[in-house]
Amino acid sequence: MSYREEHHFKLKSNYSESSGVDFSKYEKNEDLVKIWRETLDAGMHGICFSMYEDGQEPGDTITEEQVERRVKILKPHTKWIRSFSCIEGNEHVPRMAKKHGIKNLVGAWLGDDMEKNEEEIAGLIQLAKEGCVDIAAVGNEVMYRKDLTEEELLGYIHRVKDALKGMDIPVGYVDAYYEFAHRPKITEACDVILANCYPYWEGCSIEYSLAHMQKMFGLASEAANGKKVIITETGWPSQGESLGGAHSTGENAMKYFINAMAWTKNEDIEIFYFSSFDESWKVGAEGVVGAYWGLWDKHENLKF
Repeated sequence: MSYREEHHFKLKSNYSESSGVDFSKYEKNEDLVKIWRETLDAGMHGICFSMYEDGQEPGDTITEEQVERRVKILKPHTKWIRSFSCIEGNEHVPRMAKKHGIKNLVGAWLGDDMEKNEEEIAGLIQLAKEGCVDIAAVGNEVMYRKDLTEEELLGYIHRVKDALKGMDIPVGYVDAYYEFAHRPKITEACDVILANCYPYWEGCSIEYSLAHMQKMFGLASEAANGKKVIITETGWPSQGESLGGAHSTGENAMKYFINAMAWTKNEDIEIFYFSSFDESWKVGAEGVVGAYWGLWDKHENLKF
């Protein structure tokens, strides 16, 4: 995801807000690290899986061994893993997660390459038939990137729903939180609303970031009309460029993670934190900041 100016809707309904943790009690860096570690050790609902080591990028085929090594690292910390694609080694993610007792939100990556889209849809259906899919995501930010028309995306969603009929697997679509208010047909087609919420990409300062994410979730919930809303991505980079009032520092990354975990656990909101490991290839799409969204660094060591 990256910065866009296509959002901001007025929130009509009331929902529970939290001001977050009082970080004034943790003035020393070691104190902040301690609560960050305690938060991580307490466990997450879900985390987004980072596939690629240095020198690798989407399009490369990743081995089963590499995937399983990373799944084992994440296993003590999460109940769910979110994967983004069903080809080029990404199909190993839900299989390895299921092998290790972790649930899966499995995504088919859709874009403007129709042949690859067919491979992705076939891969998602196959993984579901294998019992490796707990929630199916048909596309990720396709409307945001404008890779497909709304009708094309709806066609894929309905194909997957038909193929998974009787399997008790919710089918949804992942996009920026505000897209679900823009796209009522897509919202209606989804069993579950899968919303990405990034205060950082809207230039929000860390002091107001939790309140901003809460408003994002509230807007997606209004559009959902009673359907479950899952936060499928949210996070904060630990270094790189700043955006408006949003500064990429280790301190801010720790504070955001602590607040996000505390609020969503308190409100019983399902969340997939972005991301597990730093990935160097992302600098091409997002600048330097793209390489630093992980809780673990690119060497698979915890950052703090």
